[in-house]
Amino acid sequence: MVSESIASLRQHLLDLLLQFAYQEGDFTLSSGQKSSYYINTKQVTLRADGALTVGRLLWAMLPQGTQAVGGLTLGADPMVTAVSLVSELEAQPIPALIVRKKPKGHGTRAYIEGPNLPDGAHIVVLEDVVTTGQSAMQAVEQLQGAGYKVTQILALVDREAGGCELYSSHGIAFQAVFSIQDLQAAAQGD
Repeated sequence: MVSESIASLRQHLLDLLLQFAYQEGDFTLSSGQKSSYYINTKQVTLRADGALTVGRLLWAMLPQGTQAVGGLTLGADPMVTAVSLVSELEAQPIPALIVRKKPKGHGTRAYIEGPNLPDGAHIVVLEDVVTTGQSAMQAVEQLQGAGYKVTQILALVDREAGGCELYSSHGIAFQAVFSIQDLQAAAQGD
């Protein structure tokens, strides 16, 4: 089903990010840092063509043996859903897991929503934009606390502000579809 090449999926995603998600201005990030640009990937991942492109691209990037994809709500929600749907279309279904920022306030008080998986299941954490890396690490910690194994984080954009180093210090591989330099060069027409 992933009939498009990785290169064409990547180019289409870049075009969508530049058209709908990338803005320049004066912004405060969730980390509290100030920035001259902002990337709201939900403007892409919540569009039908954006979700399908993200799902196909990230599905193709998953390491062999991945048993589920997960991520911290809200940025990862459409991403993990898109990858899970593409996996079904590829006849290799894997579930999506959504990690809450706080435990559910009722019922099971769960941090993780989605199917229960066997202990040691290999989960890849998805993240939309990585700055310091703290959001994805929150998801990693909750997934590991539930008995799952997280060895990789995949992101759409790396702002190159310490996330990669944080993941490396925890022994977790990291790969981003784009660096902030890729987006800025494309925005400037380089």
